[in-house]
Amino acid sequence: MPSRHMLPKGKRRHTVKPEYRATRDVEPETPPVIPTIDLEDEIAEDGVRTFTAAAEAAGLRLDQYLAQAIPDVSRARMQLLIEAGQVRVDGHAAKPKQKLKGGEAIEMEGSPAPPPLHAFAEDIPLDVVFEDKHLAIINKPAGMMVHAGSGATEDSRNAGTLVNALLHHFNHLSVVGGDLRPGIVHRLDKMTSGLIVVAKDDSTHRKLGEMFSAREVEKTYIALVHGNLAKDEATVDLPIGRDLVRRTRMTTRRALGSEGVRHAVSHVKVLERIAGAYGAFTLVEVRIETGRTHQIRVHMQALGHPVAGDTLYGAPHAVRGPKGELQLDRNFLHAAHLKFTHPQTHRQVDFSIPLPVELSAFLDDVRTALQGVR
Repeated sequence: MPSRHMLPKGKRRHTVKPEYRATRDVEPETPPVIPTIDLEDEIAEDGVRTFTAAAEAAGLRLDQYLAQAIPDVSRARMQLLIEAGQVRVDGHAAKPKQKLKGGEAIEMEGSPAPPPLHAFAEDIPLDVVFEDKHLAIINKPAGMMVHAGSGATEDSRNAGTLVNALLHHFNHLSVVGGDLRPGIVHRLDKMTSGLIVVAKDDSTHRKLGEMFSAREVEKTYIALVHGNLAKDEATVDLPIGRDLVRRTRMTTRRALGSEGVRHAVSHVKVLERIAGAYGAFTLVEVRIETGRTHQIRVHMQALGHPVAGDTLYGAPHAVRGPKGELQLDRNFLHAAHLKFTHPQTHRQVDFSIPLPVELSAFLDDVRTALQGVR
């Protein structure tokens, strides 16, 4: 029997929808700042670190709290330590999902930080578009990480990266970026393909870094997005910062000046509008002034047109048409053009690279679907 306080079914939706509309663009309440812990101050002679959970930990999971209180260690790493029995709360074995109240005594055995990573040479095929003694331009395939990350297991973090391939193919790379990122001046997302410039010496690395900061490097991408853009050209000037709720995502909904939020500008130009049996798509060229994490993907989502294949930012896993589902196992985002003045020779460097096979095939499928609706 329905509650006497419950509205009839036909009216419930109309009651909730205005409230949702009024709040959907409002920035979520900022969670309390978790005080950080200096583990070196907490270590005892027996190798066990003991500290008290901050009052701000109330309501947080144990692994969530520790990852925020010890920012140099990932949440995945903390979960492994807890599951291995190396973390106790008030003297008892703990679980990652255990909720804290604040004030608990936490003991941590051993070092929470994994051993430092070092890139190593791997014989991986590399598409070298241009090379001289100072730098190289590489056509990176989708699915390849530029350099090792900190959130996975030791083996997966080290293997198969662009850096490892570079170390095999080139005798010298700059060391400004450290042992983990030799030669890397800028990055592309793992599932983004296209052109990336690599420095072979420290002088070239520093000069290229200054050029990127001064916006003297022209970077142009090709993207296929869902829907029909309202204008043929648009400039998106929205700051980008880490999503405080879904930490793997970035967002434009946090105010500039907030911690970690940075200015970002993207210029979007329509190349082709497609409307057919698989729905509406727009092929666009995007020139970025800044190089923020996930910048194009976040800015296109902010416009209401997520990049095809980019399920993290709202694209569907597949689109349906009269011949079944059409699926793309990567983001339809390609770094197609790179232009700058060579920092050492002062000659113009200007290279373009066509779409890879998988993106061309997906685009052809969407286009040919037009024939099915005539």
